Amino acid sequence: MITLILCAICGYLAGSIPFGLVLCYIAGYGDIRKIGSHNIGATNVLRTGNKWLAFLTVVLDALKAGLAALIAYKILPQTPIMHLWGANVPFNIIGSLLAGTFGVLGHNFPVWLKFKGGKGVASAFGFILMTQPYIALIAFGIWLIMAFAFRYSSLAALTAAAAMPVIAYFMCPAIYAVFYSALSLLVIIRHHANIARLIKGEESKISFKKR
Repeated sequence: MITLILCAICGYLAGSIPFGLVLCYIAGYGDIRKIGSHNIGATNVLRTGNKWLAFLTVVLDALKAGLAALIAYKILPQTPIMHLWGANVPFNIIGSLLAGTFGVLGHNFPVWLKFKGGKGVASAFGFILMTQPYIALIAFGIWLIMAFAFRYSSLAALTAAAAMPVIAYFMCPAIYAVFYSALSLLVIIRHHANIARLIKGEESKISFKKR
C-alpha cells in the first residue's frame, strides 16, 4: 500500500510541472495565463503564434504522465495483488495506472499554481499511449479528424474523450477501462467553459498564423 501511495505522489509531482508556463517565460512571452483561455496547456500556448513552442508543450505534458506510468510499470514487481472482474491484476499495472492517473491530476491541479492548471488532454494522451498504445492512437485519430474538420481544439478533445470509455471497454482489460473512463470524465468536466462557448458559438478556432 505504501508503494502504491508513493506511485500516486510521484506521479502527481511529475504531472504538476507546468511546462507550458515555464516554456513561455523562457521564450519571452511572459505569463501564458494572461492570454486566451488563461490556462497552461498547449492550446493556449499556440495562441502566442509559436507553433513549435506549442508542440514542445504537448510533448512534455504527455511525457510527464506517460513516463510516470512507464517507470512504475518497469520497476514494480509483476505479482498479482487484485482479483478484478475475473482477472488477477499485477502489482506493476496497478502502480502504473495510479502513477499515470495522478500525473494527469497533477497537470490539472498543480500544487505550485494553487491547483489551477491545464485540462489534461495531452497528459491523458501520454498516459494512455504508454499503457495501451493502440487505444491512444485511435483517440488521436478521432482528435485529428475533428480538429481538421471543425477547427475547434476543445470539440476535438471532447469527442475523443467521450469515445474513450467505449473504445477501452472493447479493446483492453477492465482495469484499464475503469481508469481511462475516469480520466475521460475529468477531461469533459474541465472543458465545461469550452462547452458553454461552443453552444453559444463563441469558442475560438485553431489558428496556425503567427501574430
